[in-house]
Amino acid sequence: MQQEPDSALDSTVRLRIRGLRRARGWSLDNLAERAGISPSQLSRIETGHRRINLDQLAAIARALGTSLDQLVEPVNDADVVIRPQQDERRGLTTWLLSRDDGPGGMTVAKMRITAGGAGPVAPDDLGVHPGRDWFTVLSGTVVLHLGGRAIRVEAGQAAEFPTMVPHALRCHGGPAEILCILDHEGRRSHLNARK
Repeated sequence: MQQEPDSALDSTVRLRIRGLRRARGWSLDNLAERAGISPSQLSRIETGHRRINLDQLAAIARALGTSLDQLVEPVNDADVVIRPQQDERRGLTTWLLSRDDGPGGMTVAKMRITAGGAGPVAPDDLGVHPGRDWFTVLSGTVVLHLGGRAIRVEAGQAAEFPTMVPHALRCHGGPAEILCILDHEGRRSHLNARK
């Protein structure tokens, strides 16, 4: 009997299973044994010659150390392209590189800072929140206003600081780009545009 052609999601799931198996250096026999199915069944699943039933898919996901949700997550082109978010008032363009909170609730973002100056920062522009922030300068020079200090951080350097100290980032001598890691409170404070 001829089986219906796979949907795009079915094909993606099959490719994910094969890719994860190969990434772990496992043969069909290795994964089949871990998932409690026969190697021939697994082979037919990976090649599209057998429908995947939910019980088998759950067992394969467990054996691969992933979740069922991750195996069957639909492919969406919108998930591929990261579009910048601009905050002209603050002189900040942000690319949110981690879509969901990462490990420990951390968020990774790239920021382009165009608001300049090593001079004093307006009190309303200084942020305070529990936790710590980390960033590395990809290009340009950043001035980290931390309490009453203005600390220059050059391209190739990184900074880490307690965020209960009033702080703000400005560029010096032209735009600067940073890669930053923010905890939950840092994300709320820095990435939610102040109106």
